[in-house]
Amino acid sequence: MKYFCFIFLLISCNNTSDVRSFLDDYEPINAQGSINAVVEIPSGTLEKWEVDKKSGKIERDIENGRHRKINYLGYPSNYGMIPRTQLPKELGGDGDPLDVLILGEPIPRGSVVQVKLIGVMNMLDDGERDDKLIAVLTDKTVFSNIDNIEEFDRLFPGSLLIIRTWFAKYKGGNRISFIGFGEKDIAEKILFDAIENYEDKR
Repeated sequence: MKYFCFIFLLISCNNTSDVRSFLDDYEPINAQGSINAVVEIPSGTLEKWEVDKKSGKIERDIENGRHRKINYLGYPSNYGMIPRTQLPKELGGDGDPLDVLILGEPIPRGSVVQVKLIGVMNMLDDGERDDKLIAVLTDKTVFSNIDNIEEFDRLFPGSLLIIRTWFAKYKGGNRISFIGFGEKDIAEKILFDAIENYEDKR
């Protein structure tokens, strides 16, 4: 049954007639408390994709008229966003939906997966706040029983350093500054603030 659902998800994600918006048509938090996360970039890949803020579809990112591709090692985790969230600069965000790192094996682009937050990575990108929530899948994976950032660091030593180093270096130069890792309660506050702000802007 699990594999059938996975195949169905893949078919749905590649169905061009699907008109659901990843930005607006999924709840950020499910009834049982898990969080919906949209996978934009599978771990290990180089192409930059993102949910377009007008269409709500995942589109290839274009920079200077060219499709954007990371000139570095592949992403160290799955990268995505949380629907129906927006955090303005006055609340420490960048005005976009919340970014989320989903730890674990590669997940197909366009998947909507259920996760739980374990922490947050606080950063500056070109001098502006650009935090990344850190999450694990709620389904049974090697990381699913982890509940906070300290536990992750203890059980998988060096992993946070890999993630921190990758994000500090992948754009080159000194564009990104690492501030620190925050605990689960900080990540949850960021999420709730972003959900409330999204609802207020509707």
